[in-house]
Amino acid sequence: MLGATGYLGSEFLTLLAQAFPGYPVVALLREPTPQRIAALSAIHPNVTTVEGSLDSADVIQRQAAEADIVINAASSDHSPSVKAILQGLEKNSLARPGQPPLYIHVSGCGIVSDDARGEPVDHVQEWSDIGLDLNQCPPTNMHLESDIPITTAGTRTDVPIRTIILYPGQIYGVGEGIQKTTLWLRIFLDMTKKVGHAGTWGPGANSMNNIHVRDAAEGMLVVLKAALEGKADEGAEGHYFLTTMERKVSYREWTQVLGDILYAKGIIKEAGSRPMPSEVVEPLGHYGWSLLGGNQFTKPERLARLGWVPKHSAELSLLDSFPAAIDVALQEGS
Repeated sequence: MLGATGYLGSEFLTLLAQAFPGYPVVALLREPTPQRIAALSAIHPNVTTVEGSLDSADVIQRQAAEADIVINAASSDHSPSVKAILQGLEKNSLARPGQPPLYIHVSGCGIVSDDARGEPVDHVQEWSDIGLDLNQCPPTNMHLESDIPITTAGTRTDVPIRTIILYPGQIYGVGEGIQKTTLWLRIFLDMTKKVGHAGTWGPGANSMNNIHVRDAAEGMLVVLKAALEGKADEGAEGHYFLTTMERKVSYREWTQVLGDILYAKGIIKEAGSRPMPSEVVEPLGHYGWSLLGGNQFTKPERLARLGWVPKHSAELSLLDSFPAAIDVALQEGS
C-alpha cells in the first residue's frame, strides 16, 4: 500500500483492520522511524513496512511484483511511481497465469474540471462514472497522465491486470487515521496566513462535489470487498466517483468561512474572502486554475449500485466541519 500514513490512506487502513484484521499489509514508508511504525501498527495489527518514497521505483516495482493487491492512496499525479507499480504488476501477472493482480488507484475529480476560471457558468456538465471515457475529459486536466495508462493496463488480455480507479471529490472532516486533516485545507491555511486574507482563484463561483473522509474510506472498502467477491467493475469500466450528492459549496463560500474563522482567532486581520493576488495565482498556472478555479460535477452511480450510502456526509456538512478541522489543522501545522 502506498499512502498508508496519509489522510485518506490511514483512514482506510483503520477500516481495513476492522474488516480484515488478519490480512497482511505491506506499507511503503518514506521515513520508517519507530514512532511512524508504531503509529501504523496502532491502526492495523498486521502491517509491516518497507522503506522507500514515491521515487523509489525499484522498491515499488519489486513489491508490486509480489503483491496480490496494490492500493495506491498516495500522490495521484506522481506518474513515475504509477509506472513502477504497473511494471511490477506485469511481472506479477506473467509469473502467475490465471491469477491477475488487483490494482486500486486513488485519483481525483480533477479529471473533469472545466475552464471556468472561478467565473459563474450557465451550464456545468455533470459527469457519471457509468460509461466514463477518460479520453473524453479535457486533455490537459490533472491525473490523466496516470489514469489513462492504468485503464489501458486494465484492458490488456496478454498480461492481465485488474484495475480500479477511485475519484474522490473535495474530502473534508477530521479523520481517525494518522493524518487528521486534508491537504487542501492545510494548503489554504498556509496560503491565507501568508497573504493575510482568505481567497479564491478568480471570483470563486466554481464548486465541486464533496465527501466526508469516513465516507470516502468506506467507499474504498466497499469497492475492495466487491473486487474480492468478483462483483466490481474493472478495467475500462473500473471508474468510481467517490463523491456525494450533498450540496456543493462554492469556493467563495467556503473560503469566506475560512477567513472569518481565522479572523476571529486573530490569525489574520481581514475577515471574509476575496480573489487571491496574481503573485499567488500565476506561479501555479493552468494547474492551479484547473484545480482551484474549475467546476467538478460528478455522480457516484457505480458505488450506489454496490449499496454504498455516504451517511457521514449527510450528518456533517463541509461548512459545519470547518471549526473542528481548522483547529486540528492548525495544531498539525504548528
